[in-house]
Amino acid sequence: MSETVDKYRAFKSNLPSQLTLVAVSKTKPREEILALYNLGHRIFGENKVQELLSKAESLPNDIQWHMVGHLQRNKVKYVAPFIAMIHSVDSMKLLETIEKEGEKVGKRIDCLLQVHIAMEDTKFGFSEDEVFELAKSNDIVKYQYVNIRGLMGMGTFTDNIEKVRQEFRNLKTIFDRIKNIPSFNRSDFDQISMGMSNDYPVAIEEGSTMIRIGSSIFGERNYQ
Repeated sequence: MSETVDKYRAFKSNLPSQLTLVAVSKTKPREEILALYNLGHRIFGENKVQELLSKAESLPNDIQWHMVGHLQRNKVKYVAPFIAMIHSVDSMKLLETIEKEGEKVGKRIDCLLQVHIAMEDTKFGFSEDEVFELAKSNDIVKYQYVNIRGLMGMGTFTDNIEKVRQEFRNLKTIFDRIKNIPSFNRSDFDQISMGMSNDYPVAIEEGSTMIRIGSSIFGERNYQ
């Protein structure tokens, strides 16, 4: 427990003050989340709905839970009542489902559009053309219960940091292009979620506003 606290304090002390840190607590026990909560941290991320539900039910209700993993449409109804942000909106069908479930609970849900920036088939997300066309179209205006706050991207898992830099730079370029669409005109489209434990420094350099950090704070995962 004290090791997690020490890692968190050291990690947080080196971050720009305006950057949002999502502490990704997947596979980690509630006690470790509470240890950071007691330091004042409130934003935690999970990538599995079942684990997220279990933790949210038994931890303080002012925690801001972020869904950072792939989200199946049939699971949206379970997280809609309490989720603070969904980072992984990777299709129009998912967007439509979040809209419907948000309406059911009377809540506007903050979302990020996941863009496929990595050269890996295993990554989900919209293509650059798809996300740009969505932003230009009138379709985005029709959503009453989805609040699109920005973009999310995952860099290629590689030691070639310049490759990752180019992917993050590309995401920032897409973000800037969308912001400059005259008809888009959304002042709260202001978040770029990119950067994890293995690549967050370059993500920050390339314009990330939100990083998703797990092992650098909590240590290695326990997948048993």
